[in-house]
Amino acid sequence: MPEQSVPEQSVPARSGPGQAVPGQSVPTGSPTGPRVRRPVARVVGAAVAAVSIAVAAFGSVTSAAAGGDPTRSVTLVAPAAAGGGWDGVARSMQQAQRANGIVNAVQVVNMPGAGGTIALGNVARLAGQTDTLLVGGTGLLAAEIQFGSAVTHDDITPLAVTVEEYDVIVVPADSPYETLDDLVAAWRERPGSVPWTGGGSFDQLVVTDLAVSAGIDPTDTNYIPSDGGGEAIQALLNGTAAAASGGYPDNIDQIESGRLRALALVAAEPVDGIDIPTAVEQGHDVTLTNWRMIAAPGGLDDDQRTQLTDIVLDTVRTPEWADAMQRYHWTERIITGGDLDAFIDEERERIQGLYEELGR
Repeated sequence: MPEQSVPEQSVPARSGPGQAVPGQSVPTGSPTGPRVRRPVARVVGAAVAAVSIAVAAFGSVTSAAAGGDPTRSVTLVAPAAAGGGWDGVARSMQQAQRANGIVNAVQVVNMPGAGGTIALGNVARLAGQTDTLLVGGTGLLAAEIQFGSAVTHDDITPLAVTVEEYDVIVVPADSPYETLDDLVAAWRERPGSVPWTGGGSFDQLVVTDLAVSAGIDPTDTNYIPSDGGGEAIQALLNGTAAAASGGYPDNIDQIESGRLRALALVAAEPVDGIDIPTAVEQGHDVTLTNWRMIAAPGGLDDDQRTQLTDIVLDTVRTPEWADAMQRYHWTERIITGGDLDAFIDEERERIQGLYEELGR
């Protein structure tokens, strides 16, 4: 997905002492022997580095959140490194708010780690403060469940779902599978013989949902995780994987060039401008979408939540935001207030069920 770089607004991570971060899962029990010492050391080093980055970024957030007036200054926290979907939402919001005077000063802080739960934990610490906003969505809710995060969405204040992005089921152009039914039939007959891939944990949840719909045990599926949409596409093109679920924006160029064949769009109903039949239209009730949400710290009263929600809604009504939607192939979906609280509860239950199907 293209990235709109605003380097002077990014807060660089600085090295510093680590400390416990709410929501971080620490593995226990290490095997012994010379063969495993070096990998374990690397894992521990990576975990310490992630905590150090989060602590440094958290310091930037807390120092920036001193004013308390969200119309004067706001920090937008993207719970991942620059260049991904959450970062794209944060920077598009930054540009729209600046260009239209919605907020006087806006900075973006990237706070990667543990699927976004490090950022979730650090923003939750700012209870009662109204000038820090967190970008989240399906992936963050899934990470909360996957990592058993001690800090959850109940500890923050969801403001609004703004957009959603759809996955698409794709195969190489020379694949023998002409339709989704062809793919599912071969997959059902010999589940392990149809290797799947995807660019992240959300994509695996979509594959799991499709397996359940097709009567296939997800634990029998040969799923090869990839580090991002680009790597998943390469796995398809070099024959490592036979099929993939990935974000439509990540795959559209390969589909239009004829290198990949799109079999199904994962959406509840057909989408204007996307000429791909949905999985639902083909008899598979698979509708999990990659929605994006803006949230604030917990401990806010109704007036504060209303003010921040209005800021978000004013932002998504701007021409700059409309341009971003077209650029990133987002579809508008606005959910606020009590409807949003109920929606998150439903999505949490749904995602938890998919992880249970995976035996986690």
